[in-house]
Amino acid sequence: MNGRYCLARLVTIILLGLDCMGPCPGAGPAETTLQDAFKADFLIGAALNPSQFSEQNKMQAALVKAQFNSISPENILKWSSIHPAPGRFNFGPADRYVEFGEANRMVIVGHTLVWHQQTPKWVFEGANGQPATRDELLARMKEHIFTVVGRYRGRIKAWDVVNEAVEADGSLRASPWLKIIGDDFLEKAFQFAQEADPAAELIYNDYSLENPAKRAGALRLIKSLQAAGVKISGVGLQSHHRLDKPSAEQVEATITDFAKLGVKVMITELDVDVLPSPQKSLSAEVSQNFQAEDRLNPYTAGLPDALQAKLAARYAKLFGIYLRHRDAITRVTFWNVTDADSWLNSFPVRGRTNYPLLFDRQGQPKPAFAAVLQVAALAKSADGEK
Repeated sequence: MNGRYCLARLVTIILLGLDCMGPCPGAGPAETTLQDAFKADFLIGAALNPSQFSEQNKMQAALVKAQFNSISPENILKWSSIHPAPGRFNFGPADRYVEFGEANRMVIVGHTLVWHQQTPKWVFEGANGQPATRDELLARMKEHIFTVVGRYRGRIKAWDVVNEAVEADGSLRASPWLKIIGDDFLEKAFQFAQEADPAAELIYNDYSLENPAKRAGALRLIKSLQAAGVKISGVGLQSHHRLDKPSAEQVEATITDFAKLGVKVMITELDVDVLPSPQKSLSAEVSQNFQAEDRLNPYTAGLPDALQAKLAARYAKLFGIYLRHRDAITRVTFWNVTDADSWLNSFPVRGRTNYPLLFDRQGQPKPAFAAVLQVAALAKSADGEK
């Protein structure tokens, strides 16, 4: 760990332009945890799968308990998992997820209530194979939200109420929700969530909001919800990044623009893809799937040191931005815990070996982990000198 820690320290010093030939003031020990490093700034979270919150995977469960003070569910609260058929709910996994968070005094997040993906076809179907009517779909939405949010009222603190409703050009996505209900489906979703748990934080969540056109559409959406008088607590920036995209300037502008609307900003699904991409533009659209090719999976034997350093520098830069905006940001959540369980091993190409997180496949901290801790320590030292 010492060599890796020194590498990350060097990356941070170069990145932040610091003159520090000897030990840096405030650079804490390598055993510092993420949640401790940022406890005065924002929550640090991770998206969990059942093996982790059930503690079947003891190593990863221990890692979650040590490093994070907030949790999100990767899949078990999505409609297809928790409400697979009319009148039938599958609460077992969700109950265990919530119990894990409560037992470890974590802030528990619910993801997600209304989405065009992972929603069963029956939700949108009416009689005789026809689409559901507006009233039918609104009734199903209300039943789903009241039942799920109501069950965990006062226990799940924050909900991703609507997920990914804006297209790349800023227009509303032509999902079944929009086609059947109309533009006000978002307003209804937030209204139902507020009624089900008035104290919960209610969030709009989306990817690629660093894209100016998409961001402009999301900003219009937030303003329209505010004008309608429904509660919207914050916006979730998914933050599925690459080593070189989006730019630091785009990340910072996005946080600033949403904060100006008076809503909190959450970094909800953070990771950094280090593999060559077949995509023409940065996107986390889960319906995309590209053919596997050797050139798209070049690091099956391990990530080269040069790329480890680039990943560390990228994370250091991002967390430096987050700390500058800690008055607006309330939570930074990584999407998954270790490289082994990252969804990016299967997206947008299945069966790859990716390295997007702070912990490797054995749950050991990577240079990026130490770089992030260095950013926190240096910021704390700078604050102390003011």
